[in-house]
Amino acid sequence: MQRPGERASSAILTVPNLISLARILLIPVFVVLLLHDGTERAGLLLFAVVAASDWVDGYVARRTGHVSELGKLLDPTADRLAIGAGLIALAVAGAVPLWAVLLVIVRDVVVLAAGIALLVAKGRRIDVRFLGKVATFTLMVSIVLLAYGHFGIPPASLARALGWIGYAVGLSESYVATVFYATDLREAWQAGDAGEELGRPPL
Repeated sequence: MQRPGERASSAILTVPNLISLARILLIPVFVVLLLHDGTERAGLLLFAVVAASDWVDGYVARRTGHVSELGKLLDPTADRLAIGAGLIALAVAGAVPLWAVLLVIVRDVVVLAAGIALLVAKGRRIDVRFLGKVATFTLMVSIVLLAYGHFGIPPASLARALGWIGYAVGLSESYVATVFYATDLREAWQAGDAGEELGRPPL
């Protein structure tokens, strides 16, 4: 996770960026494992690794001084792709209903599309808010718990219950964060090309 307003370089081939790229490349692997009979637990473990490594690329970037503009895009992209792919895999497996998946994916697509439009039209972007990172973490943990319960790993019932509670909390957090992102997008759009990239409180 990278801090809002943190100065970034234009470097591409950095260790943090490679970690983020590796996380993205592992997404189809855990999806296949989750959907293949007999390898569900391996897929769940790999998804948990991808989710748990969310903080690694940002931590390494700050410790090594390799915070980059590309990294600030790759990190949240890896998070959203992992969540979306994990939810779709669980929907196909029958672990979660389609409506629950769409509530997350549609929101992410809208925010992503708005961010791309801002970047293309104004050459600007907005930083990921702390609340957004919390929502991402909550949803990832919830997906792991829901998968855990669906595949019958004891205590399955408790895992499912905690998973749905966490899912509701994470979903609420993500929509509250969306309200703040909408404000950030409006301010960045109005600012246009003038001045430096917007700073904002870490909410």
